Amino acid sequence: MKYTTLPNTDIKVSKICLGSMTWGNQNTEAEGHEQLDYAFDKGVNFIDSAELYPVPASPETQGKTSEIIGTWLKKTGHRDKVILASKIAGPGDYTAHIRKTGFSPQSIQEAIDLELKRLQTDYIDLFQLHWPERDTNTFGVRDYKPSKNDVWEDNFNTVLHTLDAQIKAGKIRHIGLSNEKAWGTMRYLQESKANNLPRPITIQNAYSMLCRTFEGDLAEVSHRENIGLLAYSPMAFGVLSGKYIKGNASDDARLKLFPRFARYSGAQATEAAKQYLKLAEDNAMTLAQMALAFVNQRPFVTSNIIGATNLQQLKENIDSVNVNLSNALLEEINAIHNAIPNPAP
Repeated sequence: MKYTTLPNTDIKVSKICLGSMTWGNQNTEAEGHEQLDYAFDKGVNFIDSAELYPVPASPETQGKTSEIIGTWLKKTGHRDKVILASKIAGPGDYTAHIRKTGFSPQSIQEAIDLELKRLQTDYIDLFQLHWPERDTNTFGVRDYKPSKNDVWEDNFNTVLHTLDAQIKAGKIRHIGLSNEKAWGTMRYLQESKANNLPRPITIQNAYSMLCRTFEGDLAEVSHRENIGLLAYSPMAFGVLSGKYIKGNASDDARLKLFPRFARYSGAQATEAAKQYLKLAEDNAMTLAQMALAFVNQRPFVTSNIIGATNLQQLKENIDSVNVNLSNALLEEINAIHNAIPNPAP
């Protein structure tokens, strides 16, 4: 395994982070534990969860993912050997079954306390805001359009003060952002610097060969402000495994079970994926290996969040850390990207 350091800390994390959002829905507790055991044995020490998980979100399953991690930690005694990340859900209809009070001080405290109970631990290493409270273009919405009904009021300072109190109470160690934009990221940094408040150290956003929008404004923010990207969906919901293109996806494949997750399945994204598949096979590797290695090698990526529903997928995903893409191959990847840029924003 290869390791990096969470920015502005001395915390060493594996370049591969184990995502968990299928546990409690597509995967049982036993399967989640099996994945955790395998990943841990391979040197993965970074685990990402969220109070929302598993996905798709539902009142019946909410929080089960973290509960599975918690029973594994209790069984193995590995708490001091792993870095735990979790998130408070942003507001909206999708999360109304959790709460409707956004990032209020009470909401943040409740989210942290409930996650600590589920995870069976007394601290979370990295606590993240799952998506912004304000109305902005996230989750594949291509362009920003001001909303006429936006009643949100700037509360960056309040949020950071609340998180600061949780850090001082010993419940969380560091904070991060997720699905955030350049403006929001800089506002958090501005408030942090001006008021000596906690500084976000990471940003967890979608990043893959089909979605490189992070390279617009946020890559520069990441570079100049030293905020590491925790890249999620590096396989684009499995599209970059090639299984949907080849027609050999199993009936329990994610996009067959949940076809509404169509962010990476449009005509342009499919065409780009076909070209990436041919390029990978021309270079004697699987598309999954190439897709994950591409993310691993990006200079602004702190850790690559992989997810799998079985051990075969997990093994291939973790092994990608040992794949090195040549400059020539990276140029060919960029040629496809330039011809079909960001088909899945």
